[in-house]
Order: sequence, then C-alpha cells, then structure tokens
Amino acid sequence: MTASPDQARVVFTPAGLETRVAMGQTVLEAARDLGVDIDSVCGGRSICGRCQVTAPSGTFDKWALTSAEGALGSIGPSERDYRGKRPLGPGHRLSCQAQILGDVIIDVPPESQINRQVVRKEVRLDGLELDPTVRPYYLEIPKAALGDDATASGLILNALAEQWNLADVTVANRLLPHLHPALATDDAGVTVAISTATSPGGSVEAIWDGFVDDVCGVAIDVGSTTVAGHLLDLSTGEVLGSSGRMNPQIRFGEDLMSRVSFVMMNEGGREDLTEAIRTALGQLITELLESADRSPDRMLSVTLVGNPVMHHLLLGIDPTPLGAAPFVLATSEAINLPATELDFPFPNASVYVGPCIAGHVGADTSAAILAEGPHRSSTNQLLVDVGTNAEIVLGNETGLFAASSPTGPAFEGAQLSCGVRATAGAIERVRIDPDTLEPRFKVIGQEVWSDDPTFDHTQPIPGICGSGVIEVLGEMFTTGLMDSEGVIRSEAAARTTRIVEEGRTSSYVVHEGADGPALRITQNDVRAIQLAKAALRAGIDLLLDHAGLTGVDDIRLAGAFGAHIDPVYAVGIGLVPNGPLGPKAVRPTGNSAGNGAVRMLLSGADRREIESVVATRVTKIETATEPRFQDLFVDAMAFPHRSESPQSPSTGGARRRRRSRPTPTGGQ
Repeated sequence: MTASPDQARVVFTPAGLETRVAMGQTVLEAARDLGVDIDSVCGGRSICGRCQVTAPSGTFDKWALTSAEGALGSIGPSERDYRGKRPLGPGHRLSCQAQILGDVIIDVPPESQINRQVVRKEVRLDGLELDPTVRPYYLEIPKAALGDDATASGLILNALAEQWNLADVTVANRLLPHLHPALATDDAGVTVAISTATSPGGSVEAIWDGFVDDVCGVAIDVGSTTVAGHLLDLSTGEVLGSSGRMNPQIRFGEDLMSRVSFVMMNEGGREDLTEAIRTALGQLITELLESADRSPDRMLSVTLVGNPVMHHLLLGIDPTPLGAAPFVLATSEAINLPATELDFPFPNASVYVGPCIAGHVGADTSAAILAEGPHRSSTNQLLVDVGTNAEIVLGNETGLFAASSPTGPAFEGAQLSCGVRATAGAIERVRIDPDTLEPRFKVIGQEVWSDDPTFDHTQPIPGICGSGVIEVLGEMFTTGLMDSEGVIRSEAAARTTRIVEEGRTSSYVVHEGADGPALRITQNDVRAIQLAKAALRAGIDLLLDHAGLTGVDDIRLAGAFGAHIDPVYAVGIGLVPNGPLGPKAVRPTGNSAGNGAVRMLLSGADRREIESVVATRVTKIETATEPRFQDLFVDAMAFPHRSESPQSPSTGGARRRRRSRPTPTGGQ
C-alpha cells in the first residue's frame, strides 16, 4: 500500500482490515468503504450512538504502526452535544463524526458491531452472530417541490440509495397508504425497516416518522403442552422478556393424535384448534411487548417452531394426513408470511416458520438441531427431545438420522394415578432408604428435603411430576422394591408398610397426606412409564442400528422434562443407553427448540444453515414401518434394558447399602 502525504493508514480491529484514506474522512466512511462491520441506524447523524469506537494511542508492532493521540480530530459540537440512549463510554468516539488526521488503530467494540457475537444468560446462544433479516434505517427525505417528478416511494428509495448505498430495494404494497403521513413531518426524518427475508435486495416493511431504533422480534416454541416465547431487541440481541403459557388446545385433547381425531370427528374442528393457538400466541406476544414497554408497531419479526401437527394447525392446514400412514406433510420447507395472515395484530411483522423434517419430526426438532449442533460436530451426538412425542436425532457432521417415538403424556405426569404437571408443591425428587425403604422427597418451591426440620409440611402436595416419577421408579428398582420386569414386589410388604396390596398387584406409598389421599405408585403407573420409556429407547436403538453404532458418549436431553431428569436415573431405568461414560455422557440442555428459534430470529445465516441441513443431510427413519422396532421395544420394556446389566439385585430380599449406590446429581 503506497503511502501518500495527504493520506493516513487505518487499521480496524478486531477484524484486522486496513486501508489508506484521505485526511479528514470520518471513521465510519472509511469503515464502509472497506467493508468493516460498524453498526449505525441513523446513517451518520450522531443520533443513535451505535457507531462508537476507540482509538488507542501507542506503537503497535503487530501492525508496524504508531497511533498518536491526535490521530483523530478533536471532539466537535455534534459529539459534545450527543444525548442519545447509548451514552458515550470512556474514551469512545462517534465514528460518524470522528475525522481521521493521521495513522490510527481503530478498535470496534462488540456492542458497535452489526454481526456481533451474542451471549445471553436467559437464552443459550453459543457462538451466534447477529445477522438480522430486518433492520431499521434512518433517512432524511428532501421535500418535494411543485414540478418535481417524484413519488413518496421514489423519494424513500432514492434516499436509501444515496444515504445507505442500498439498491434494488422495493416498498411493500401494503405500506403505500402510510408513506405520505410519515413524510409529512416538519423535520423530514423517517425510519424505515427493511426485510431481506424474502428478497435479496430487501423490502421496506415499516415506516415511522422520526428516529426509531427499538425494533423487536419474538421467537416461540409452540409445544403441544406448553408455549414458550422470548422477546428480543433485533438490533442488539438483548433478551427483553420471556414468558410461557399452557397450549389452549389441551382442552381438545392431551396428545397430538387426540387432536387429530378431534379434527376428524368434529365439523369445524380444525378451525377451532387453529383459532385457539393463534389467539394464545397473539396474547403471549402482546403480554411480552407490554412487559418490555414496546409498542406493537415495533414488532417486526416472529419466528415459530413446533411439531408437525402444531405446525399444520397454526398455519390452518388440515393435520389429518399426519394421523395415518404414510404421514405426508403439506410442506417441509420454511415458510415466510405476513403476521396478519395468522391473525396476529402486528401489521409490521413478518412470520418465519422453521422447516419440518418428516411427518412426525417437526420444526421444533430442526430448531433443536440448530441449537445443539450435531451437524457441526466431529463426534456423534444423540439429541433427544422428551415430550408427548419424543424426537430423536443421532449423528455428526457427516450426516444425521432423525425419528420420533410415541411416548405419550406419561412423562409429563398425565395418565398416572398420582401424576401432576410440574407445578408448585409437586414432588420432583425422591430417595428411598435401602434399609428402611422409607422415602424422602423434594417438592417444587422448597429447597430442602422432606426429612429436613425446616420443610413446610403444611403446604399442599398435589402429586408427583414427571422427573419425580422417574426417580421413584429408579429408587424402587435399585432397592429391590421392583424387579427388572417392572413388577412391584408384593413380598416387600414384609419389610415395609409402604407396600400395600391393590387387588392382584401392589403399590408403593410415597406420601401419606394428612388432608388428602395417599400418593402412591401403582402397578399401572409403572406400566405407563414402561411403555413410554420403551418407545423412546426403541427409537434410540433403531437410530443406533442405522448409524452402525453400539453407543454414544454425547447424549443431550432437551425439553422441559428432559431438563429436569437426573442423568443417573435416565441411565438407571434405561431411558437412554448406558455407555462407558455412564451418566456422565448425559446432560440436560433445557429448551433447545426455543434456543434454536431465537437463533432463527436473530440470524438469517442460521436460517439458511438449518434449511440446508434439513434438505440435504438428514435421513428420516419412520419407526412405524421399521420391522426391528417391535423387537427393540420389547427389549426396552425391561429395567434398565434386557441387554444391559441390572444395577439392582435380582432378588427382592437382597439389600443395597447407600455407599454402593450411584450418587444422583440431584443431591442426597
């Protein structure tokens, strides 16, 4: 790069890009010419404060450059009088105003980068870089004079080309009635939102008079039981709020097939289910906006993921083809459409619905893949989203296998005599003393165990939630109260009064309520969990067969239920394979589908990534047509599994000492 006395050498970090610029050029102008990633909504008018940079002084051997203190011009009136929402940090300059007067190192901090990395505690977004599909741009529109050959849309498009170097942009037809009112203000300043979701050049989808930068979007995992949403600032990636609610479709049926049956058996059933979920989502988004003090017209993007039945019902598509073979989807591709088409009261918003994989493997699984990244891993990963219909993904960067297993609602406490959802007071952890066979437990909302003196026994205990049921079965097995076939041993009644006869079978009493019926695990409860865990495990074993694997050392349990399963018990009852690492191979991941939905909301690159993976790298396995599935299901009915060594004595009279038992991560 040839030096010139009227030019300065500029190096931008952390990008490491450098150039030579004319003296007096602003830092933002130099960055744009070089393609350096600096954010700016106001277009260099010292309004938004997003373009802040620093210019450290000194000699930098790496770049063979000395940056003097006067390398940037002195602070002028625009910077001195700046009072935007993002205050200038110590030593920070507005790159749109700071003039380059000498060789200089310019550091662009993460908060000033457009495609900055996002790390949030509330939502796990490891390594995500912002690449929003919709962005605000501030424009100053010249007033049209009589005789000018001008249109409102033309004035906006000309301003985008001149002030932002954006060409090939269009204006959405639905926005035409709003252009004149926005341009009629005295200052002629407007903010437009440009979406690139459906066209490379972009389309103007919203317009406001004055400067606006508080645009937002929402990502929602539409589960069959619960709906969980996150509201985010589209410009910064900041999580503004999170909330959830029960899926109102539950009143039409607990599981997916019962809802499909409702549609088949009732005229207008599909319309009822569609209206219920659309109304609930609209209300959820409105509540999130109100909690963050954001106006509905600032809502620009909605990302939705869900299983295929939820996907079809949400879009107003008949789900009955998914209720019988060959389980044909209406479409597996990602969908973009205006929010108003789903009856959402957000006129400026567009909706992105993630791609589905197969008739029983939906966009929620695609989102979980995106979040956990098995397709980016050199080692095999087993990803299991445990719900009323368990989705299973196995593989690595060379390819993935995906399947679903009909586990039913037993894992969520439904259909069990003592089962409840994970609500306040529900038993979520259980330990049984191997000598006395007496139980102790923890409930949701209390930190101490039931045998602790500070445990509040006056609070109601409505039942046992899914994670508690898994633990009590694991404890019953390891203490010999239940055999490997899942039979509660009636002869154990000689050792404890907790075993009670119920006709020809026996039950185990976990809690004797003072004001209500006893909470007990019945033989039917055991069978319900057996069937659910066998369906899940058979699906896992089927994918292992197809992949030519005997085990895997990276097992991830996703979903609300998976997040609360103790890995010791997941392995102990045979829910997942017991490999060389045992429970250490298992880790809960939380709402992976929700995390993936957020990634789709914040990053067009991530949308393209998962669309490509689903289209080219996932092999769908249909468990209903696999001849091996039934044999694998029968083997998986045993505790922990017919092919795995039991972790408890095989005779009811034997005892295990506490010191010889694995230590659950839930604590003793």
